[in-house]
Parts: sequence; C-alpha cells; structure tokens
Amino acid sequence: MRIRISRRVALTVGGLALLGAAVAPGTAMATGGRSADTAKPTVVLVHGAWADSSSWAPVMERLRKDGYPVRTIANPLQALTGDTAYVSSYLAAIDGPVVLVGHSYGGAVITNAAASDPDVKALVYIAGFIPAKGETVGELAAKSSPPIPLVSTPVPNGTDVSIDPDHFREVFAADVDRTTAADLAAAQRPANTRAVTDASAEEAFRPVPSWSLITRQDHAIAPDVQRFMSERAGSHTEEVNASHAVMISRPGVVTHVIEDAARSTR
Repeated sequence: MRIRISRRVALTVGGLALLGAAVAPGTAMATGGRSADTAKPTVVLVHGAWADSSSWAPVMERLRKDGYPVRTIANPLQALTGDTAYVSSYLAAIDGPVVLVGHSYGGAVITNAAASDPDVKALVYIAGFIPAKGETVGELAAKSSPPIPLVSTPVPNGTDVSIDPDHFREVFAADVDRTTAADLAAAQRPANTRAVTDASAEEAFRPVPSWSLITRQDHAIAPDVQRFMSERAGSHTEEVNASHAVMISRPGVVTHVIEDAARSTR
C-alpha cells in the first residue's frame, strides 16, 4: 500500500490550487520540502465518530505555531477495515517521520493503520479507543455505562448512528459552551455500525511507542475504560479534567501531549 510517487509528482500548480480549494478549512497539506521543519515530524490527526477534521482546528493552530507540519485526514467512519485502508493510503504519501494522533474511534483506526507504515514513530490517543487484536470497538464501548443515546438511520450500506442532539452536549462536550456544543451536534458526522463491529487486526502500539490522554469527565468513553486500554498498551499517560471533546475544550493540553510524543522521535 506504500505508493509514494505519482500523486505528489504529477500534480501541476493548477492541480494543487484545485486540490487546496477542495480541502476542508483548517486542513494543512504537506509539501514536497521540509525546509526549516526538517527536525520535526509531521503530525497527522485522525478524528473519530460524531466529529470531523475541523474539531482539530485549535490544536492545529498551536502545533503550527510551534513549527510542526500538520495534516488532518477525513476519517470515513464506515468500517474499521476500510477506514484503516483509507488512512493508510494517505500516510503512504507523507515523507519522513510521522506522529499519528487519533481521537475516540480514530484511536482504533491509527492502531491498525500505523502497522502499514514504518515512518510512524509515535502514536497518540486522545480519549481514544485502543483495541487489542481481535477486539471490536463495540466490545470496548460496552464497558462504558450508561450507553450513549443514539439515533439510527438506515442507509444503502447498512445503518448509520449519531448522538441524539438533545443529549449531545452532556455526552460529548459537557465543558464546551452551549452554542458551540449545539453547532457540533448539528454538524456531527454519523458513523456506520460496521465501524464498531469490525475486529481490530493489528496492535501497532506494541512496536510503536504510544501516549494516551485520559479525560476524567468523559461520558462517551468512561475514564476507567480509557485507563484499562492505556495500561494494556503500555502508553505514557496523562489525565485531564475534560469532556470527550477535549481537543476543543482543552487544546493546550492536547498539544502538549502530542509534542511530548513528537520530541521522542528525534
């Protein structure tokens, strides 16, 4: 899956302009040269369910200010196997060392995707799922209580689920102001149920050092479940009083953990 060549070489200046226009606001596109940032790895951010790449905006701002090249990848949220292959294809197009960061379900994706790319030098889980081989996100989610209030929608490729908007703030973003939480609820991206029923196939946290930020006020993934997964993975852990939307409510803490991991790659 490591096809490193044509996409970067073949793009013309005009093609790059069109591509840039198609990328969601806030997404940092990698360029061929690393110049002054040669010593710093590229930070790749993968969002989870009921969010999108824009949720990383406050963290991206801080990372860029500190001189890190940043990329975000739009997680399809369709099935762990397919989402892993999708993220892996984008990792293959990035030159040099990578710090791979996953929030929530994105943690399961990076656990699998990193196994295909030896350039991934550190994994960072932000309130993230860290499944063992053969384990599903659904099995881990079932350890949290009470269950998340979800709304199901039949779609051509199965069933999509989203958080009931009336309960979104209390579940996902309790420490975010009400207006922002309402906007997040309205913009949330549903996840296909196959995202939680596909079994994890890899354990990239075994060969790759990992960091985990545990959110003590999380009502989407219970803090005790986060601790269990982090300890099992042997992750360097930090804890913060924050909701599941910690990258929005506490972006400075998230950035600190990512940069700790990045420094370990030098």
